[in-house]
Amino acid sequence: MARYTGPVCKLCRREGQKLFLKGLKCYTEKCPIERRAYPPGQHGPSQARRRKRSDYALQLREKQKTKRIYGLHEKQFRNLFNRAAHQSGVTGENLLVGLERRLDNVVFRLGFAASRSQARQLVRHRHVEVNGRIVDVPSYAVEGGDDIAIKARSRDLLPVQASLESRVRPDTAEWLAVDEKTRVGRVLRLPTRQDVPMAVQEQLIVELYSK
Repeated sequence: MARYTGPVCKLCRREGQKLFLKGLKCYTEKCPIERRAYPPGQHGPSQARRRKRSDYALQLREKQKTKRIYGLHEKQFRNLFNRAAHQSGVTGENLLVGLERRLDNVVFRLGFAASRSQARQLVRHRHVEVNGRIVDVPSYAVEGGDDIAIKARSRDLLPVQASLESRVRPDTAEWLAVDEKTRVGRVLRLPTRQDVPMAVQEQLIVELYSK
């Protein structure tokens, strides 16, 4: 599947906020959005001065922002939304919980990777085990009680070591536990809406897909 390989800072500028897509560099380097707080392209400055956006534009931008934070394409994101819509409970909250349960996101939350894209690469390259078995599918949904580990031969990989030793990386989520020495994490429970730290207005996404 094709994946975006362009400058990730352009994505942050397009959404008008830092999405922390460059990993540890987002915490230590000055972001271009601080110098050019308008969308990229020749019409960027004029868009920044444009009148109030429509409801559809707000809904679209919220969906695009969320999709880019987790590194998904439209088909992946829509499939996840459809599953959330068929589950009991609030669709928007089900969607965010489904995103948090992805294996690449859990590897990132445990601190084994500095970004979700780096975590996805670790999973794809078969460096991650779930309950003692290698899983190379980034979209794998973890369950409560699962053990997520960097396999023995990969524990000293420089990206893993650098991420764990960084002082600026986010704290481990409350629904996860990690032993940094053995590179083993555990899913204590499934996440809830309160465990999602991003400022995402999931109701706008539901309204967009419900049209």
